[in-house]
Amino acid sequence: MKMAAVAAVLAMLAASGASSASARVTAGEAARLDKDLTPMGAVRAGNADGSIPVWDGGLRVPPPGFKPGMHYPTPFPDDKVLFTITGKTVEQYKDRLTAGHQALLRLYPTYSLPVYATRRSCALPERLYEANRRNAVSATMTEDDNGLNDALLGNPFPIPQSGVEAIWNHRLRYRGFKVKRYFAAALVARDGSYELVRGHDQGIAHYNGPGINTIGDVTDIGQLKNIGISYLNFITFPPKSAGTIVLVLDTINAKELPRQAWVYNPGTRRLLRAPDIAYDNPAPQTDGLAPADTFDMYNGATDRYVFKLEGKREIYMGYNAYEIGNPKYQYKDILTPQHTRQDLLRYELHRAFVVDAVLKEGARHIYGRRTFYLDEDSWNIVSVDAYDTRKQLWRVQDGPLVNAYDVPLCSSVIEIAHDLQSGKYLTFGMKNQEKPVEFDAKLDGSMFTPDAVRRMGSQ
Repeated sequence: MKMAAVAAVLAMLAASGASSASARVTAGEAARLDKDLTPMGAVRAGNADGSIPVWDGGLRVPPPGFKPGMHYPTPFPDDKVLFTITGKTVEQYKDRLTAGHQALLRLYPTYSLPVYATRRSCALPERLYEANRRNAVSATMTEDDNGLNDALLGNPFPIPQSGVEAIWNHRLRYRGFKVKRYFAAALVARDGSYELVRGHDQGIAHYNGPGINTIGDVTDIGQLKNIGISYLNFITFPPKSAGTIVLVLDTINAKELPRQAWVYNPGTRRLLRAPDIAYDNPAPQTDGLAPADTFDMYNGATDRYVFKLEGKREIYMGYNAYEIGNPKYQYKDILTPQHTRQDLLRYELHRAFVVDAVLKEGARHIYGRRTFYLDEDSWNIVSVDAYDTRKQLWRVQDGPLVNAYDVPLCSSVIEIAHDLQSGKYLTFGMKNQEKPVEFDAKLDGSMFTPDAVRRMGSQ
């Protein structure tokens, strides 16, 4: 059945006048997704010393006591810390550390990485795996690498041949279809003082629609009307910002139609176009610490960088980090001076695709270079080293993962961005004192229009 799906795609391409030579990999190469590779394109086998185990399908059964609508408890409550990496031992482990983690360990005496046994827990619905098998032989990019053709639902390039293909896998990875999240964010000063922002966001990932489970259902990605994600963000605290609404329509082919964005200002009761919610323009509520395209670790168009796939590395990355999202912890327990409370995090040894992105000649961005580390089992970007235009390491992003095992899918439990120069850091996506994520939210596409936002703001 799996190979039949691949054959059907090849037949469709031939019937439409396209050649299988335009596909990123051949049917023979795509067959590896059921052999030595997982359906996500990861290596099924463990590593040489056994510290990375064989992939066995990931975690699909919630732990005892879990009920839908709860915050996610750890499925591994008996796991103990194997060892802790500190500034004193960074040299011993540097071959398995990102440049950013090495810098943080050397800069802050209290910063550490507690390392646990590796558990390859990430899993996705089977329809996503089927889509990956199809996409592997059909997906292509537009000539400028800033748009996508002939891919639906799954990762477009499960066997990537270039760095930009790996980034596309992150951008279009499965995060649910209609989702509503409640969150808190904080900008933390060097002394540990912080300003809390609270709100909720909701979105429809049109590319991931459950009805799009075979290429026969939607024969062209263009039928999505070039909208990959419709997104709304509502700020409810602090009072000076409460009532702010952001609407973003994120496009698939950015050259054909750039991202569309609007902001409703409750003070003026006006909705204005916001073309600056993109690239290196400062993201709202971050005091300039985070460019707009660092939300979700990286988002938006890919036209300003040359992305080079450097291969894979075994690195310690934030994984199965359920404890930092435990509702028993208040935000004041997590947000400590210089960095988050590290004993609440969990790091494991996993393989990462490494993508080095260098700013194109003539292009503008505050980051001259970025190195992205993508988890091989989920295509989430788990860590980013961001360099200024003088080639100096400037900022470090960390996005530790958890598996929403009742869906299932893997995503970051919190996003952390460190500024090595100012000593400040930013957290986004904290949910401890918020309502749990709704992965089956009742959302209608009519909510994601400028007129609808005007009505919401006037209520």
